[in-house]
Amino acid sequence: MRYALCENMPDQIISQEGYDKLKKEVDHLTNIKRKEIAERIEKAKELGDLSENAEYQDAKDEQAFNEGRIMEITNLLKNLTVIEGDNKNNYEITMGSNVTVKVNGLEKKYTIVSFNEADPVEGKISNESPLGVAFLGKKKGNKVKVHTPRGESEYEIIKID
Repeated sequence: MRYALCENMPDQIISQEGYDKLKKEVDHLTNIKRKEIAERIEKAKELGDLSENAEYQDAKDEQAFNEGRIMEITNLLKNLTVIEGDNKNNYEITMGSNVTVKVNGLEKKYTIVSFNEADPVEGKISNESPLGVAFLGKKKGNKVKVHTPRGESEYEIIKID
């Protein structure tokens, strides 16, 4: 999912780990990848006619993508609020909570993370997803009905770590 970035965009929350990951990516793109691409462009220029030079075009395309990603992350970082999940709070689901739920007779485990850290395959769900929104603030024993694209399901909160 992509987010429209603009000056009036409200702050989004992110964990310190997610924020650090974005900072590291933008640092790599700016200080390492940018130089590598510039070197590729220079080498491609030495090959001659730029209008028929596939290496040159490929390097320029990569440069455009890299610069776009740098701008996207830089704008995103300006609109983020770093929060720390209160992992000591085992009574209420917050950012960073590990949650064990029972749904359709099966136990599932999730970790509540920020939008850019979400990885459903790993059980990391966004605080902005239907499940994340439904779980936040809930306590052990609560039953939560969640509307998803597959329909409505009821989740019982079994454990909060």
